[in-house]
Amino acid sequence: MVRAVVGANWGDEGKGKITDMLAEDSDIIVRFQGGSNAGHTIVNDYGKFALHILPSGVFYNHTTSIIGNGVALNIPYLFKEIEDIVSKGVPRPKILVSDRAQILMPYHILFDKYEEERLGGRSFGSTKSGIAPFYSDKYAKIGFQVSELFDEEGLKEKVYRIVETKNVLVEHLYHKELIDPEEIYKTLMEYKEMVAPYVCDTAAYLHDALKNGKKVLLEGQLGSLKDPDFGIYPMVTSSSTLAAYGAIGAGIAPYEIKDIITVVKAYSSAVGAGEFVSEIFGEEADELRRRGGDGGEYGATTGRPRRMGWFDAVASRYGCRVQGATEAVLTVLDVLGYLDTLPVCVGYEIDGKVTKDFPTTHELKKAKPVYEYLPGWKTDIRGIKNYEDLPENCRKYIEFIEKELEVPITMVSNGPGRHDIIYKNK
Repeated sequence: MVRAVVGANWGDEGKGKITDMLAEDSDIIVRFQGGSNAGHTIVNDYGKFALHILPSGVFYNHTTSIIGNGVALNIPYLFKEIEDIVSKGVPRPKILVSDRAQILMPYHILFDKYEEERLGGRSFGSTKSGIAPFYSDKYAKIGFQVSELFDEEGLKEKVYRIVETKNVLVEHLYHKELIDPEEIYKTLMEYKEMVAPYVCDTAAYLHDALKNGKKVLLEGQLGSLKDPDFGIYPMVTSSSTLAAYGAIGAGIAPYEIKDIITVVKAYSSAVGAGEFVSEIFGEEADELRRRGGDGGEYGATTGRPRRMGWFDAVASRYGCRVQGATEAVLTVLDVLGYLDTLPVCVGYEIDGKVTKDFPTTHELKKAKPVYEYLPGWKTDIRGIKNYEDLPENCRKYIEFIEKELEVPITMVSNGPGRHDIIYKNK
């Protein structure tokens, strides 16, 4: 059986915690897209962790963690992350790396920085982790698969050929120091030493595991609104953030994915540029940011303060739909206990008309939020385990959102810890 944990919004929904929790009942956890450009913050018995490329199920002895073929594989970052969690008392995880995963090259990070610098005020708000140049090269067929590390002669020839074309841009567009192909080749040989013990045909491994009745959990990075096809293009990431891509990025049959658990935040937040209809500013945003998450709303990768907003039912319903959500999880609900009134964006006004459908980006630029206001519950809900024990106004808020999402909310997160969860409708 395969379950996917994915985000409905801009990322930052709390997927890491949900993956960490569901991994307890899973055998294999797979990262199927993205790279080290976004993080999952996890609080469990070992402490607090910000994971970027490791799947969020690495904290259990019984699990195998897979870096799928759809991932932008930053090899030194992966091993830095493994050593970091081990140094904090976590047992060394069992990791497998797809032989078809492609390698994030040192020059991808440079090109990301150079391009954001060149664009200035028109930049995409990139995390400068090399993700867009990596996927550009992958689809231009000038990327490097992990398997190519083991063909040294062919690899060297390819490095020289590709660096030659890269240096044209370095010299004439960016006016920076030329890339040395010999250095790149030496770096790849170091990468080979690091990754060799973990490399295997992970698609074949998963095929056998599913045949033998193993439970597989797919972990997505970012959320629906950052998807290059269905998100707020061009302020999106460069790999598909949708559960459907899990079949490709992990190498399994699409019909194997039986449950798509879509994580929705009880308010809105985003890192990076792009349209954000229910965004709030000033004192109101600062207060929510300060109280939000565990220790405040700051990017797990960048440390940047997140942009804040009220719950956006239009964007979240759309986010659930494009994910194909079978159930929704509502996170960080405990944060909202300080508010007298809870605004919920239920529609967008565009050119004088109200719509409940999420539009394409050029229409989104004109959208103004239409709010409904619900009464707050004015109390701390952390520690509550049963849905019936939540304050009435809190339950009304959850049920209002559930109706707007048109997807059953099965879990409510009311704290940062692994077991700060309330089961609903289950």
